[in-house]
Amino acid sequence: MGVEVRESPVSTAEFAEMKRFVSGYLEASIENEGTGGRMRWYPWHSASYRFNHILNVVEIAADIAASEGANVDVVRVAALFHDVSKLEAEQDLHAEAGAHVAREFLDSHGDYPESFVDEVCTAVSEHSYQGPLDELPLETRCLIEADLLDKIGANGAVLLLLRMGYESRTHMDAAEMVGRVLERGRDAEERIRSDRAESLIHQRLKRVKWLREWLDDEIAGVGLDSDD
Repeated sequence: MGVEVRESPVSTAEFAEMKRFVSGYLEASIENEGTGGRMRWYPWHSASYRFNHILNVVEIAADIAASEGANVDVVRVAALFHDVSKLEAEQDLHAEAGAHVAREFLDSHGDYPESFVDEVCTAVSEHSYQGPLDELPLETRCLIEADLLDKIGANGAVLLLLRMGYESRTHMDAAEMVGRVLERGRDAEERIRSDRAESLIHQRLKRVKWLREWLDDEIAGVGLDSDD
């Protein structure tokens, strides 16, 4: 007899256990570094901020995956682990390190099909890929698109406004900071391939553009560039 493979290999309880593990891993990464550490000079580069980003990406990625016909379980689990090593590894190494953590967890918790584990780890290890998304597996593409989307829109604008305050800038710089989100969004728009992600990014860019236009209307001395 062959081994029966469940159609959905991740139960609700198992996914909840993964979430607890990732949250605890991020907290431990901060504690183990003590003072200092990579990117610790901004308060939202913390375990709580990083975990919130991860949960946002899980939700967006699952939405895209369901619309695009990707394996939603693979995408959700990969999204959950994609930044698990973000606070302990260098930026150019965190994806590979995260894939290693994901494999160790999945191999030691439950009886997941080897193909499932491989697909999850591939998506995690390649989520920082900067080339054309057409070259990647569908599940990896869904994860990358979701990761890009979380940095755009109202959430991305608020994060940069928080950064403005932390850098002791005044509200006069608000339009400039929001403009950076627009630039980031336009760059992401060129990379995105799926119909669902394209719809989401148009919606989010519209919100950011409105915010910048409102700032221009309400703050004296702030003007939009002619191409905006």
